[in-house]
Amino acid sequence: MKRYCLTLDLVNDPDLIAQYRHLHSPEGIWPEIPEGIKAVGITGMDIYLLDTRLFMILEMPDDVDRDEAMARLATLPRQQEWEETVGRCQQCDPDATSAGKWQLMQQIFTLAAH
Repeated sequence: MKRYCLTLDLVNDPDLIAQYRHLHSPEGIWPEIPEGIKAVGITGMDIYLLDTRLFMILEMPDDVDRDEAMARLATLPRQQEWEETVGRCQQCDPDATSAGKWQLMQQIFTLAAH
């Protein structure tokens, strides 16, 4: 299993942050979004928020290529509309795909359990 850690900043506006939180809640997320994420081979995704900073942990099997999965995700139903909707809340190019918005973080430390 591969794990990727990514980051993205939100616009510093309490209303937009509240909207972004709602869009990622069980009541607010569009059903096509988690369906598409799973369809491209992503098996786990967690997003954390601190002030305006988002942190995502993305997991997928070793045989799934992240770049290919993200490129395929961008073509799925409602994904472009989703990116436009959440893009209003994000500090990034509003026309970017998810892969273009989220920046891959470099791992600098690990503590392995033995």
